Amino acid sequence: MRIDAIIVNYSIKNLLRFFCRINHQELEKIPGNGPLILVSNHINFIEVPLLYTHLQPRPVTGFAKAEGWSNPFLRYLAEMWGAIPIHRGEADISAIRSALRALKENKIVGLAPEGTRSGDGKLGRGHQGVVTLARQSGAPMLPLGFFGNEDYKENLKSFRKVNFNITVGNQFVLLQNSHNVNTYIRQQMTDEIMYQLAALLPPQYRGFYSNLSQATEEYLQFPEGSKSNLVNVQR
Repeated sequence: MRIDAIIVNYSIKNLLRFFCRINHQELEKIPGNGPLILVSNHINFIEVPLLYTHLQPRPVTGFAKAEGWSNPFLRYLAEMWGAIPIHRGEADISAIRSALRALKENKIVGLAPEGTRSGDGKLGRGHQGVVTLARQSGAPMLPLGFFGNEDYKENLKSFRKVNFNITVGNQFVLLQNSHNVNTYIRQQMTDEIMYQLAALLPPQYRGFYSNLSQATEEYLQFPEGSKSNLVNVQR
């Protein structure tokens, strides 16, 4: 790793720990090797540098909006962290191919199926790109939920630490025996993935996926010894 990258990562990591109260021990649940699709919600900008710096030296990449490359500082960070530029609002085949290559290289690929920041922490409906990546790669998925950092501006103005809560769930994969997958089925798969994520969040953050009783698991498979993230969660 370049010396400037080491310095920048170290500085950002410690700056985040100074301003935020982070239960970073949850991140120890993330496997140390093998390809992995890390599925998370996206509240604001803090999550990306936190994940990258705290998962080192595990190789990790993720999608970032292509518009960010027009900002010199954001471009520097994106290229240093190996981010994958994605054009939102369209089927970006190039971005998917880059993510598939990263998974073949046993990297973590982080993505937020909502497609944009929520700001208030409430889950929006997931987009179907996560299904494309999971089906073509066969890689396991791991849900990771953030909450508490939606009030970071107010906390920092009042010189209070931001309560940055992280919850890591159980892995699962998409079943590969599904044929003739149409848009309706792809959305059902997406929603099943998102319900696994919603189960990790307090009820007030579940948004579109608030009613966990509507969750299905028709297209999900959990490894032996694991269990659904919906188990023991109040529906």
